[in-house]
Amino acid sequence: MTDLSMPGPMARLATAPRALRAPNVAVVLPCYNEQSSIVRVVEGFRAALPEAVVYVYDNASEDRTAELAAAAGALVRREERRGKGTVVCRMFADVDADIYVLADGDGTYDPADAPGMVDRLLRDNLDMVVGCRVPADGAPRPYPRGHVVGNWIFNRVVKALFGGTFTDVFSGYRVMSRRFVKSFPVRFDGFEIETELVTHTVDLGLPHAEMATTYRSRDLDSKRKLRTLRDGLRIGVAALLLFKEMRPLRFFTLIAATLTALALGLGAIPVTEFLDTGLVLRFPTAILAASVQIVAVISLTAGIILDSVCHSRRQAKRLVYLSMPPLTADCARPEWLVVGGAVVDGHAAVGAGTLTGPDRSGRRQPAPAAGRTGP
Repeated sequence: MTDLSMPGPMARLATAPRALRAPNVAVVLPCYNEQSSIVRVVEGFRAALPEAVVYVYDNASEDRTAELAAAAGALVRREERRGKGTVVCRMFADVDADIYVLADGDGTYDPADAPGMVDRLLRDNLDMVVGCRVPADGAPRPYPRGHVVGNWIFNRVVKALFGGTFTDVFSGYRVMSRRFVKSFPVRFDGFEIETELVTHTVDLGLPHAEMATTYRSRDLDSKRKLRTLRDGLRIGVAALLLFKEMRPLRFFTLIAATLTALALGLGAIPVTEFLDTGLVLRFPTAILAASVQIVAVISLTAGIILDSVCHSRRQAKRLVYLSMPPLTADCARPEWLVVGGAVVDGHAAVGAGTLTGPDRSGRRQPAPAAGRTGP
């Protein structure tokens, strides 16, 4: 007779402690003509995240950005097609990591904030942490007044259209999980990418958070790439297109309601005349009102159909997202998150040398065998 009190091989396997490994962290920096700041940015991230691999994606720069980044210790890759969205799409497709730190190469974001953002992602099991820009103490205003107004407006527009609680939609400083990155479909090729990252998060209901991060003025030799009016219009159009794709029922219902109000306004005149005289005196107006109302009904029908299609697409993206395990399932805190013998989030620290991480080529190093801690 089998003794049920004795654990079998499967029970021992299930209760055995799992070997923890450090997450593979990749810092990805899209750059275009940033030779004046790229060395400082690469060195800053290598110092803040010593286990991370720093990738610089040169977007067909016309200066020495690629050369200086390689000399500073980054892995440099080139993308000839212009546009930040294009570069981000290429980075997300090519780079394989557990955690992605996305920043700009112009030196406006402080690399020292990255460890705290990575720890927040691991500690709370999030898929994205957004660095909310806070001007550095004593520094001049880091962005034009038009950008401040535009950011305020778009934050509220995005919240009204898609929901969510984001307060800095256009921040370029983000930490993301692998399953967020690999389930993210890039549609636009320009500065619309930040809006698209936010809408993807809200659309799938992914866990996220925001943290205050230092934002500094760019170097005088570094030219600003974002043009307030032109890029603002592009971002506004992108937000409307994303609203149509992600919330089609709301989008086409608004159109149908507007057309119905117009049809009622036009039709009120011939209807009133008919009630008074028994004759339709304005046939063109009556025909126009009926036509407008027919278009309104078609619009509402299209919204209902596209909403079902959108739901199917959302479920497909969700399944891709769920096909990858959560980050904290088998990851330990890296050594650079250990402060004074204890992990930043309060868990017990793991001794130096027991964690694994990638080398500068992106290959993971094996962990040494752990010694016995008991008699």
